[in-house]
This record gives sequence, C-alpha cells and structure tokens, in this order.
Amino acid sequence: MLQDPDLILQCRQVTKQVTTGEKTLEILQPINLQVRPSETVAIIGASGSGKTTLLSLLAGLDTPSQGEIYLKQQPLHKFDEEQRSAVRAKHVGFIFQSFLLINSLTALENVMLPAELAGDSNAQERALSMLAKVGLKDRAEHFPSQLSGGEQQRVAIARAFISSPDILFADEPTGNLDSKTGDTVSELLFELNQQQGTTLVLVTHDNDLAAQCQRQLVMHAGELTEAVKPVAEVV
Repeated sequence: MLQDPDLILQCRQVTKQVTTGEKTLEILQPINLQVRPSETVAIIGASGSGKTTLLSLLAGLDTPSQGEIYLKQQPLHKFDEEQRSAVRAKHVGFIFQSFLLINSLTALENVMLPAELAGDSNAQERALSMLAKVGLKDRAEHFPSQLSGGEQQRVAIARAFISSPDILFADEPTGNLDSKTGDTVSELLFELNQQQGTTLVLVTHDNDLAAQCQRQLVMHAGELTEAVKPVAEVV
C-alpha cells in the first residue's frame, strides 16, 4: 500500500474476526478510512455495531485480522505490542467513557503521569497548567473518589492533552455524564483540540457531539460509511 504523507491515519481493507468454539464472528467488514492532520471525525452507530472495536484497532490497542493500518506512517498491523506501545506513547492520547483515572493518584498525579513516563522534567508544572485550563487547578490534590464524574472526565482530558498528542481517540467521552455536564466537557474537548491542532477521532452515541466534528461516519453491522444526511437522522 502506498502511504500518503499528508494523512495521519490510513487503513485499508481492515477486518476483525473473533472465533468462539466452532463459530467465527465477523465483527468488522473490510473497512477503508483516511484521516488528515487536525481533522475531527465522529464514528456513530448502535451498540454492538463495531465502533469501539474499530477505535481500538486504529489506536493500536489491538491488531486487525486482515488489512493495513498506518498511524503517522507507522505500520501498526505489522508491529508487536511493544512497538505499538511506543507509537502510542509518542503520538496518541486517549479519553474513555469510564475516565480510567488511577484511584490511588491525585488529580495532579494522574495528569502528570504521561509526561513523567515520557521523561518530561517539567511534568508537574505542565500538569498544573493543564488542570488550570480545564478549571480544576484548585482540585489538584483531590483523588478521583473526591471528584464528580464531570470533574474526573476533565482530569482525563487534561491527561490526554498534556503530551500534545498528534491524534486523540475518544470513546464515548460524554457517555457517563448528564446532558449539562456532557455539554461542558465536549466544549472543553473541542476547545483544547483546536488550541493544540490535534487530530480527533471519537466514538459517540451523542448526535450533538458528533455534529461538532468536521466529518461523521456511520458504523452499522461492522460496515463503515460516510454520513450522507444530517447526523440526527442517522441513528
């Protein structure tokens, strides 16, 4: 496959099958996708349609059964877990529906962690700056259990952006939040995304959130297509 240097993410004929007993489940049909730097892309669809599976493949958290995936021209489909981990550490940020903060660490320590792992000597200073950007500098010493769901997701957003990732993957980033808190979090997410010029690929059930992205893709029964009508009508 010829790689386009103008693309940050590129996949071709990507499939995923899972075998249980004598049955093989086709989770993803052959998928082709191209994403340009700084583009914002939403993947929408019903539960069980394959959205999160695809996101895991694109982010290098899993490998496809067939097909090719390139992230920053790196062939993720050829890499072992150690190699994919190195690509993620250098280029990728994550935001998850369940926040995935480390309960034994304070908000500040959770945000600092990726920068510390990258050897950043200014990790604490940068983490405090990120917490200030998400409006939580005064909660820096609180543990996740002392924070509301919205506050935990804002900490997770700060953690995702501290390393200035080239591409950010978000899996239902407002899924565990009430409508008002979700609106606040999504506004913050897109604001920081624009400030840093990060590429954003998100999975969501929230049509309003998806509509804020430049492009909407629809996942149905493992097949991915471009939305050709208003996103509110798709699912």
